[in-house]
Amino acid sequence: MAPPTRAPVPLLDLVGEAAELRTELDAAWRRVVGSGQYILGPEVEAFEREAAAFLGVRHAVGLNSGTDALTIALRAVGVRAGDEVVTTPFSFFATSEVVLLLGAVPVFVDLVQDGFQLDPEAVADAVGERTRAILPVHLYGEPAPMAALAGVARRHDLALVEDAAQAFGARYLPACRACPDPATCHDALHGLAAGALGDAAAFSFYPTKNLGALGDGGLLTTDDDDVAATARRLRNHGSERRYHHREPGYNSRLDALQAAMLRVKLTRLEAWTAARRRLAASYDELLADVDDVVRPALGPGHVFHQYTVRLPAAWRDAVACGLGERGIASMVYYPETLDRYGGRVHGDLPNARRAAAEVLSLPIYPTLSEAAQARVVGALREALQDARRAVARSA
Repeated sequence: MAPPTRAPVPLLDLVGEAAELRTELDAAWRRVVGSGQYILGPEVEAFEREAAAFLGVRHAVGLNSGTDALTIALRAVGVRAGDEVVTTPFSFFATSEVVLLLGAVPVFVDLVQDGFQLDPEAVADAVGERTRAILPVHLYGEPAPMAALAGVARRHDLALVEDAAQAFGARYLPACRACPDPATCHDALHGLAAGALGDAAAFSFYPTKNLGALGDGGLLTTDDDDVAATARRLRNHGSERRYHHREPGYNSRLDALQAAMLRVKLTRLEAWTAARRRLAASYDELLADVDDVVRPALGPGHVFHQYTVRLPAAWRDAVACGLGERGIASMVYYPETLDRYGGRVHGDLPNARRAAAEVLSLPIYPTLSEAAQARVVGALREALQDARRAVARSA
């Protein structure tokens, strides 16, 4: 008799997440349906207040996607056609797509050595006469080096817009040699949440995010009253009152059903984030003796939207295939740099291109069990061994 087939380990378990919340989600659904108010209204206003309080910002503006949140954030801080926006080449396409859609030019600079975040020195070197904004990404849930980037923005009078699509709940907690006690750190940004670190920020509530809707959704956050007012106008066809349109805008309103679902999930986010951090620490320990696997840094503010390791580029795809054969899901976020889609490259991009060739994200979600995580690591060991043998045979 063949041994029983074990259930596969998915990259993310949205069914299990929803099952835990079924009673509360059903109640929220009934509340909205009973109200008859489906677009904006009190449910969205309540979520905006709760999200702003959670993040420690003055304004949170509900939108229909993270992509629209980025677009509206850039417009609200003054990015126009012909301007340049210095950003990362290693991110989801939306990061540079929104710049191109505005008629502006994304200027790509390299990442820090052996990391996934923008290099502030490269950003400073790329600033020119047409530069209007800096657009860092808190990739995989790890905050970008915001203090250094804010310094560049101040020196050159530039807007600083956070792409925080993957980082709801992350906090800026960098190691500071001058401040042994983080509670008294001199860095004004130290301890602030992603979304409170620049002039404006964009979040995505795509269902796979740490705080995910049951469909599309997004959020713009800011402490600037004018930016918030502009965002609220742009999300509603450029209108502040019915049939009076100051400028062309968008149909980008967060709907009440999604806001209600997000309000339920927001109450669980801190516990879910703690679980992700525990899982990341466990991966770090389980993989400590595995050759050829570079583990991500366990920064205290990281929320591990993804747990992304680095493998030798020649083996990465074979290892991913080997994991799949063993019932373990994995994903390459992201296999190519964004300069291929347009924009301008400032300097070379060796670190970004190497990251695109080496990264592989492993399953991580709050309901991932210890047994399933052990299976992931065991399968990774086996897939790596198979890849080494294949390389040896071909040598």
